[in-house]
Amino acid sequence: MKDIKIIIATHKQYFMPSDEMYLPLHVGKLGKQDLGYQGDETGENISAKNPSFCELTGLYWAWKNLPNDYLGLIHYRRFFSVKRASERRKQPLESLYLTSEEASKLLEQYDVIVPKRRNYYIETLYSHYANTLHAEHLDVAREIIAEKCGQFLESFDEVMKQRGGYMFNMFIMPKELVNNYCSWLFPILFELEKRIPAEQYSAFHARFYGRVSELLFNVWLKQYSKTKPLRVKSIPFVYGEKINWFKKGSAFLMAKFFGKKYDKSF
Repeated sequence: MKDIKIIIATHKQYFMPSDEMYLPLHVGKLGKQDLGYQGDETGENISAKNPSFCELTGLYWAWKNLPNDYLGLIHYRRFFSVKRASERRKQPLESLYLTSEEASKLLEQYDVIVPKRRNYYIETLYSHYANTLHAEHLDVAREIIAEKCGQFLESFDEVMKQRGGYMFNMFIMPKELVNNYCSWLFPILFELEKRIPAEQYSAFHARFYGRVSELLFNVWLKQYSKTKPLRVKSIPFVYGEKINWFKKGSAFLMAKFFGKKYDKSF
């Protein structure tokens, strides 16, 4: 069995798998009531940034403080699973999550585990973000990449033109790759934070550093693979809470055709 630790980013008590591979992590724990989970405010951390960095405060904590050979990030609302679609529809969540044995077998064959690609079909990743949120977040991120790591610029532009990608900041990969990714990602986000302060936005829109990182993960993955091809495996995930797909779809169409930006999560 491989030495894998998957953190489950959460801000509330929720169902957690019993498999020791998983570590429930209270993100944004600094100054908050104890939930009985490990907090992201210990050791080297950016817990205070959670209102705008979302689950990335958990990723930062894991990167800086966990010694495991493989690290992963999921959410209390989204779990990796390798069960068939028919099983995912019928069985309870407790029996669906990826086990340490299943993860170890996958990592024998692949370098990076990611969630099934999310496709937008009628929009690019850039246009979807611009329609639902604020395009300047990506425009300024591009400026920073051009200044600080110009070799990523071509991959950034290619990803922005894609009509889908690996979303949700979910992955499992060797610590070596996590080091490479986080060493690249966080300096970009910290600079973005300086150039576009979160304070000018509502609480919902202030969480944009976490949202930008979803797209930047795809940029990093594409660029890294150009120099050292990675064996990437996408697998299904299951929702821990019911999703109102009608509201989600309606909000998507209102943003696309009527310019109504998102004002809450779905």
